[in-house]
Amino acid sequence: MSRFACVEAAPPVEIFALNKAYKEDTFPDKVDLGIGAYRTDEGKPWVLPVVKKTEKAIANDETLNHEYLGQLGLESFSQAASKMLLGADNPVFKDGKVLGVQTLSGTGALRLGADFLSHCLKSKDFYMSAPTWPNHRKVFLDAGFATCHTYRYWNAAERNLDFKGMIEDLENAPEDSVIILHACAHNPTGVDPTRDQWKEIADLMERKKLLPFFDCAYQGFATGDLVTDSWAVCYFVSRGFEVVCAQSFAKNFGLYNERAGNLTMVVSDPSVLTNCRAQITLLVRGNYSNPPCHGALIVSKVLNDSQLFSEWQGHIKEMSGRIIKMRAALKAKLEELGTPGTWDHIVSQIGMFSYTGLSPKQVKFLVEQRHIYLPKDARISICGLNSKNIDYVAKAIHEAVTTVKEN
Repeated sequence: MSRFACVEAAPPVEIFALNKAYKEDTFPDKVDLGIGAYRTDEGKPWVLPVVKKTEKAIANDETLNHEYLGQLGLESFSQAASKMLLGADNPVFKDGKVLGVQTLSGTGALRLGADFLSHCLKSKDFYMSAPTWPNHRKVFLDAGFATCHTYRYWNAAERNLDFKGMIEDLENAPEDSVIILHACAHNPTGVDPTRDQWKEIADLMERKKLLPFFDCAYQGFATGDLVTDSWAVCYFVSRGFEVVCAQSFAKNFGLYNERAGNLTMVVSDPSVLTNCRAQITLLVRGNYSNPPCHGALIVSKVLNDSQLFSEWQGHIKEMSGRIIKMRAALKAKLEELGTPGTWDHIVSQIGMFSYTGLSPKQVKFLVEQRHIYLPKDARISICGLNSKNIDYVAKAIHEAVTTVKEN
């Protein structure tokens, strides 16, 4: 008998299982509204032109090689990434209060940050929104956190933010709890607090001595404006908070399989950074030793070159603009069909995803009867919509809402 016979079966990750089912489906009009990746109006992946240009320049640069990076990664990348997040003129840089570390995309940044807090600060409690990105729970528990709490976030009846519930739950958080906050374009709901609500959240967290851990996966991708999308993080920093933030460049650069990410930490006393850097270096050494270069080098060259940076900003506006256009189109089609209920939330939400409010049975109908693939929580990726499938999707949703009985 194999010594591995004791290994138990594990359930598949829903979103990847859904993507596999979509790829295996031979139905000609199938639609993928599950995967969190940008698509053109032709339904194709988009390699950003500025990324193509930069890759060609890298390939033709005879000075480059494949030597190891330092354990904390490409410094020109991590510095530029932290400055993109906080603003290059933010006084925390001049004051020496910022540490940036290249990571294996946003997930790697979350894990490295969670490992650091668990091992070095002995953090035990973390809070995540209900709902949130499913991997938050696993990442933090696997890093050694003892207890996962949730705070209310989605108001299903009104299809918007349950701010009252959120505040009530955070009021009960023990001192020093780590609070996972979505910097912008909340996944999966697409609903963000207003600036006044962010200020109230900061007031509470300051009073309760809670640590903000921001997940910033969509900077620039939410509204098309980098500064607007990082406002919440910058506000907390301006208030004097010590902040941990995981950044991903998968969505806003289209570098999904290059795993380009950054962990940004802002501390109140610059003298502590030497020890923090040393401990993070040890965590990296025991995990992956040092990160890959290619994706980070692309991002670094774009962020550090004014012309390339301007081109990239244009690409961001194009992507976010198409998403906004598709939101409006879906809402208009559903209203034209007279689909019961209100669909205003589709356009009031921002970013890649929309939390539709469809029931599990309606989702099952869409997947099994209409070959429209979306997860059980009824979150759809707006990127999967285009001018060729919008009518089909709207009619299918209308059919699901009007014909699928809950009992």
